[in-house]
Amino acid sequence: MSENGASAPHVPNGECAPRSPGNKVTVVLGAQWGDEGKGKLVDLLAQDADIVCRCQGGNNAGHTVVVDSVEYDFHLLPSGIINPKVIAFIGNGVVIHLPGLFEEAEKNVKKEKRLIISDRAHIVFDFHQAADGIQEQQRQEQAGKNLGTTKKGIGPVYSSKAARSGLRMCDLVSDFGEFSERFKVLANQYKAIYPTLEIDLEGELKKLKGYIERIKPMVRDGVYFIHEALRGPPKKILVEGANAALLDIDFGTYPFVTSSNCTVGGVCTGLGMPPQNVGEVYGVVKAYTTRVGIGAFPTEQDNEIGELLQKRGKEVGVTTGRKRRCGWLDLVLLRYAHMINGFTALAVMKLDILDVFPEIKVGVAYVLNGEIIPHFPANQEVLNKVEVKYETFPGWDTDISNARTFDELPVNAQNYVRFIEMELGIPVKWIGVGKSRESMIHMF
Repeated sequence: MSENGASAPHVPNGECAPRSPGNKVTVVLGAQWGDEGKGKLVDLLAQDADIVCRCQGGNNAGHTVVVDSVEYDFHLLPSGIINPKVIAFIGNGVVIHLPGLFEEAEKNVKKEKRLIISDRAHIVFDFHQAADGIQEQQRQEQAGKNLGTTKKGIGPVYSSKAARSGLRMCDLVSDFGEFSERFKVLANQYKAIYPTLEIDLEGELKKLKGYIERIKPMVRDGVYFIHEALRGPPKKILVEGANAALLDIDFGTYPFVTSSNCTVGGVCTGLGMPPQNVGEVYGVVKAYTTRVGIGAFPTEQDNEIGELLQKRGKEVGVTTGRKRRCGWLDLVLLRYAHMINGFTALAVMKLDILDVFPEIKVGVAYVLNGEIIPHFPANQEVLNKVEVKYETFPGWDTDISNARTFDELPVNAQNYVRFIEMELGIPVKWIGVGKSRESMIHMF
């Protein structure tokens, strides 16, 4: 008999009855170096979602969404929060700068009430951000080049997390006396490492104490929240990846990467959910390639082609304001991202940016020492040496921004998309042909 007096179901040989894995989670991930247009796809999918989650990164992310000619920029909040029916969840894998969060919440009035934050998420302090800037300056002075971080404190806070000296949301809202002591220890560690770092300990603590009442209603046990969402009645749950595959701390072009896992494994560890609940995994790619900051970029066009892509695509970072480097689509890079993430479909964004090119190239293989290599090199120096083998396609010299079906695209544009599908073995489900929410072609 079970506790409520009902008979437990009889299962032969003492085996447990198999349980349904529950609701599946749809995942949207960047498949290049970020800035692919994930926010736009998330906005589209969030229109009938119940919960939208962020699982990693911090306010180094920048997602732009255009709705009814209004442009929204998101950094910490999941961009799916635009849907007034959505619950937004910031998971334990995200690092949170509270002043940044509140500043963003104020720009997106009335959305705060629909925000839930995992109690296990680590807090980014102002001194983490200051240390980030000092580290970049030191790299520049010592090695003649920096990593090109956003200076949002992301690396330092993940370092504190790995060194087990970080502080989490649960610490802030539980016992402020204990929190204060640990905060002082951590701050003094940073002052010892960076003698020029100035920290107003009492001022910072006063500010943090002032945040407690506002943040407390949002903080929940994230594992339990996700478990209930997965096991409860049918729900559409969407995960919005920040950054991208080639910026992943393990799989990206290290050391020019971010400090979190922005590939599919980061979804499970960043939310506290089993892999069996991962459903569709959508990879978002630009119809060309961009990269912010330094690091290897095999298909980069440091010429008038790159300049035209940059200008037409308005390729400027949402978070940093830096110009993005631009080049042709790189299928070697995308195959590698697919090996790690197992994309079930792709969204090819900004196809309209290629409208004016008489011919368009696609990188299909890397050649090293005269041999085609089957893998994506881990080492930056090796990656810098590869030569790219290209396929060349005729352009379409037509404005495609008003196309709303695949058949309305010029044949050359159709062939370009079909080639990507064929080479990668992944169906293209969406094609972006403009900035607005409406400028998306649904393939199936």
